[in-house]
Amino acid sequence: MKPIRIAAWSGPRNISTAMLRAFENRRDCAVSDEPFYAAYLAATGLDHPLRAEILAAQPTDWREVVSALVGPVPDGRAVWYQKHMTHHMLPDFGRDWIDACVNVFLIRAPEAVLASYVKRRESFTLEEIGLPAQLDLFERAADRLGHAPPVIDGAQILADPQRALTALCQACGIDFDPAMLAWAAGRRASDGVWAPAWYDSVERSTGFAAPRPETRFDDLEDSLKPIAEAARPLYERLARWKLAY
Repeated sequence: MKPIRIAAWSGPRNISTAMLRAFENRRDCAVSDEPFYAAYLAATGLDHPLRAEILAAQPTDWREVVSALVGPVPDGRAVWYQKHMTHHMLPDFGRDWIDACVNVFLIRAPEAVLASYVKRRESFTLEEIGLPAQLDLFERAADRLGHAPPVIDGAQILADPQRALTALCQACGIDFDPAMLAWAAGRRASDGVWAPAWYDSVERSTGFAAPRPETRFDDLEDSLKPIAEAARPLYERLARWKLAY
């Protein structure tokens, strides 16, 4: 059977690495962790933690990344889960390859994203939390399909992981696997070289965390509020298409 390539599109701090763990725990699934990161940094010149290591570890030409993503599935697995940051997909990067994937969109309330992201980077823009690019990628996929592609909120997953992942797997054309609900703590060989700067929480985890109290707009630092105000309508346009189950 033809392998199923799942392109999972999210911004940072969207439980995307926990999702990577869940899919990697399936015996039928290969995973890739942010394959466009080095190409993004090379093109933008942004100074992210471990920038030099990232540039040395991955191709910096988006064409080389695409060639790998449409090539043979690692280890001949039936499913290939690709974790992508939406803002890494710069306008100049070709997108035709995306049509060969099942595209899913992982979202999270922007106030929660901002409250988490600011702990890692003091200064950033709306574009760097991924929502503008995520909406653009979503609309591209919806136009091609004639209907909305799967959208799931991190809050849905944390509230009821089995139910949410069952619905997501069904939308992707695969069966839910109970192995997705728990994994061994620690770092994985599949983790990007940026893991020491970003993955401390997920490395301690053995499953999805319990839901947390919602971050409110008024809880944010004043410097973050303009970004939150700009991000909120983008998030809501995506959230209206969340999987119902």
